[in-house]
Amino acid sequence: MSQKKRLAIFASGTGTNFEAIVTACESGRIPAEVVLLVCDKPAAAVVELAARHGVETFAFQPKSYPSKADMEGAIADRLDKAGVDLVCLAGYMRIVADTLLSRYGGRIINIHPSLLPAFPGARAVEQALNYGVKVFGVTIHYVDQTVDGGRIIAQRAVPYEGHDLDELFTLVHAAEHELYPATVARLLAGEV
Repeated sequence: MSQKKRLAIFASGTGTNFEAIVTACESGRIPAEVVLLVCDKPAAAVVELAARHGVETFAFQPKSYPSKADMEGAIADRLDKAGVDLVCLAGYMRIVADTLLSRYGGRIINIHPSLLPAFPGARAVEQALNYGVKVFGVTIHYVDQTVDGGRIIAQRAVPYEGHDLDELFTLVHAAEHELYPATVARLLAGEV
């Protein structure tokens, strides 16, 4: 039997996508183990979720590093120490830059709440709703030097013609929680 792949998840908030991936690993739907949470907000709810699931956490204050390169170097060192095969960004609200990409390029994926290339960057759902979009969606893509511009791995449409942002977020999050674990499993199986 082959050894399970080792995942790191980067998150900054409540951790709903973190939990979706961890639960899928625990149930065997993803043939992997989440071995590290990287969080730039030590008080974020995701830190408690990681503790409940027995996942090691590297929580840090970005301002405690003299530069972004130093911060990313420390993160990459932790990834190396944990033997990470794949990094999943799940609500990590920082742009990944050259230091991390030079060591983990091609092994970092992200989830974004729009059908890229439409509405990249922060506040994508609000932007799409304000624009009058009738089909929203979720995209999983590789991370590169561009913001939300890496090669697309998977997408799921979320039809919605209402005007309630909270209702729309609920629908988008439901799609994320299904698509992200399924895509990670397919990626690790070499299907995408």
